[in-house]
Amino acid sequence: MDVGGTSVRAAVIDTRGSILDTARVGTPSDEGALEDAISGVIDELHNRHDDVMAVGLSVAGFVANDRRTVMFAPHLAWRAAPVADRIAKRVDLPVTLEHDANAAALGEHRFGAARGARVAALVAIGTGIGAGLLLDGEIYRGAYGVAPELGHLTVVPGGRACPCGKYGCWERYCSGTALAATAIELLARYPGQSTVLAGQMSADPGSITGRRVAGAARDGDPIAQRAVAELAKWLGEGLALVADVFDPEIVVIAGGVSGSATLFLDEAREHYTAAITGARHRPLARIRTAHLGDDAAVVGAAALALEATSV
Repeated sequence: MDVGGTSVRAAVIDTRGSILDTARVGTPSDEGALEDAISGVIDELHNRHDDVMAVGLSVAGFVANDRRTVMFAPHLAWRAAPVADRIAKRVDLPVTLEHDANAAALGEHRFGAARGARVAALVAIGTGIGAGLLLDGEIYRGAYGVAPELGHLTVVPGGRACPCGKYGCWERYCSGTALAATAIELLARYPGQSTVLAGQMSADPGSITGRRVAGAARDGDPIAQRAVAELAKWLGEGLALVADVFDPEIVVIAGGVSGSATLFLDEAREHYTAAITGARHRPLARIRTAHLGDDAAVVGAAALALEATSV
């Protein structure tokens, strides 16, 4: 299951990573109602597949290292909540929790773009940036379960304000939200240069989204193309920082923005190569888009749950 701020997505996954069945419900804002919804979806799928062995919950929030407790989730009701034990008691199945980006990284490592890699990083670019890291095939969670928060690396000191309370975070310059913000700044700086976005901006300033900027870039809008080039620059710069610290053999780009990767990924690779330390004297990480798409987190959560029951 992938428990996000908008919806709870569930799937029955076999040992080969194939999806056999799916279900989805909206995400309630109340803690008890959220757990009712999760349990109800599990029961629905379990009734259709009586050989289900375990449940993996992928959560957009901080998960403790014991993978039993959600410490904090900005878009969910849980605070220091023993979610795994509560859900396990309701559905009479073993339950394992994991951060959503970690689960996606595991899914791509077991069945997707990072399969077989010894050191792999996943960067999920959507509204913000989520990240997962695997060392020797195992998820790295840090001392307290919250690593790696790559989206909140400072890339521009004193830069754009971030909801986390800091300024200049990577995700403020490399995300769907950032793509829209950059386009709006460029429209103000270069009036008259846009062929598509300017009309949208004048009609409804709130209509400028990352998805619309990407679409305008495909249609040849020069402002949108400049905004995408800025995203490519910051993606490459940020990946160079990640590579200097973790030295991965592969980086998987996931999340909603990855669907527009043909617009920016080649240019991002060039920025990455230019920014990384000692580029001419070391192997460089392969940078690929995710193979499993939106299913990576549910597939990874299922794989993690199965592995936990086998220990």
